[in-house]
Amino acid sequence: ALLLTLGLAGCGPADSPGSTRDVHTLAERGETAPLLAALATGDSVDRRDACYRTPLMFAAQFGHADTVRDLLAAGARPNLHEKGYYTALMLAAGNGHTEVVRLLAEAGASVDEVEITHRWTALIWASKRGHQETVELLLGLGADRSARDDQGWTARDWALAQGHEAVAALL
Repeated sequence: ALLLTLGLAGCGPADSPGSTRDVHTLAERGETAPLLAALATGDSVDRRDACYRTPLMFAAQFGHADTVRDLLAAGARPNLHEKGYYTALMLAAGNGHTEVVRLLAEAGASVDEVEITHRWTALIWASKRGHQETVELLLGLGADRSARDDQGWTARDWALAQGHEAVAALL
């Protein structure tokens, strides 16, 4: 399955070794113990890279539930967004990481944030990509099924267009 990634122009690795890239790389890899050790030396749990991405966003995007749990326990803020307005919850939902979505929601993450490139929500992302279990969870969390993107499409419209009939039936 393709991973929802953040491909913003100018957002490549801009950091040198020993800087913020290290905590982001550790989060991306789910290397929780070394990540927490780096944070214990004074690095901010919400340290941002060139595109305002935090370690929590990287851990969520790659489905590292234990890392997400520990970052939240260390004080990571779940509603921060990067340059395109993606949040950790959107990244987890778009990649079908249901347990991570659950952890983020329990920590107070909003389920209805809207990114700025296409005005997609976490529910639209999960529906478009056919992540049925994640869609079920988002609906249970009260996600707005009537939200429309910049084309006027809902999550159901996207599920149907992509051939995800079971997901569309939920919506």
